[in-house]
Amino acid sequence: RPPRSTPKPSSAASDVYKRQVHGDYLIDMESIDWSQPIRDGTTIMAVVYDGGVMLGADSRTTGGALIYNRVSDKIEPIHKRIFCLRSGASAHTQKIAQLCRLYIGQLGSELEETPPVYSAAKIIQSFIYNYKSFLSAAMICAGWDPIKGPQIYTIPLGGTLVRENIATGGSGSAYMSGFCDTHYKAGMTRKECRDFMIQSISLAMFRDSSSGGIIRLLDITKDGVSREYISHDQLPLKQNNYSQSCLLYTSDAADEGLGVDLGGR
Repeated sequence: RPPRSTPKPSSAASDVYKRQVHGDYLIDMESIDWSQPIRDGTTIMAVVYDGGVMLGADSRTTGGALIYNRVSDKIEPIHKRIFCLRSGASAHTQKIAQLCRLYIGQLGSELEETPPVYSAAKIIQSFIYNYKSFLSAAMICAGWDPIKGPQIYTIPLGGTLVRENIATGGSGSAYMSGFCDTHYKAGMTRKECRDFMIQSISLAMFRDSSSGGIIRLLDITKDGVSREYISHDQLPLKQNNYSQSCLLYTSDAADEGLGVDLGGR
C-alpha cells in the first residue's frame, strides 16, 4: 500500500492560517518574526502634585507587530508606598522590579519604617547601569517617604538617575511631550493632576501604535495608596473613531468650553 500523504489545506483555509484580518489590512502571519522579545512599547508617566504623587500607564504589551497583552499592569509595587513604572523588555523590567522589591523589603525590615524612595531608585539604577549592554529597560521609580515626601526618579536606558517633578517614558512619551510642556504646572491639586495625566496618556495612546488599551492610575500619599483604571470608552480620545474631529479639553478650559483641536485621521 502506498504511504498516505497529508492532505493540503484548501486555499481558503490556508489564507485564514497565514493572514489575520485587522480592519482593512491583511497581516501575513508567516512574515512575523516570532523570536522578537515581548516589550512594553508603552506610555508611562508620573507627576508630583500638592500632597502626593500620581503614576499612570497604558496597558498594551507588544512584540513586533503583535499585541501580546491588552490589559497588562505596568505599575509594579516595590514597597507599601513605593512603586515603579516599567518600559522596555518585559522580562528585564519584571526581574529588576522583583529584585528591587526583595532588597527594599529587607531594608524596610531593618529600619522598621518606610524605606527611602531614593534607595529603591538607586537599586533599580544599579541594575540598569551595570548591565546596560544586556538589558533593555527604562523605568520610573516614585513614591512617598517621611523624609522627603513625594518623589519621582527617572532611570532611562544607560542608568542615569534624575529626580523630577514630572516624568514620562516609553514610545508614547514623544507624542505627549509638547502637551505636557504646555499644560503642566507645579502645585496642582489631585483632581487637576488626574485630569492632566488622563489627557496626556490618552493623547499618546491615540498616536502611538505601541500604546493602547486602558489607563491605570495609582495615587500615593502619606495616608495610603489608591488605584483607578479608565476604560477605553471613557478616554478623551477614542482610538476606534479616526474620522471624527477630536477635541481634547484641558482642566482650565473645560468649564469654558475651550480645548485643543487635534484634528481627525
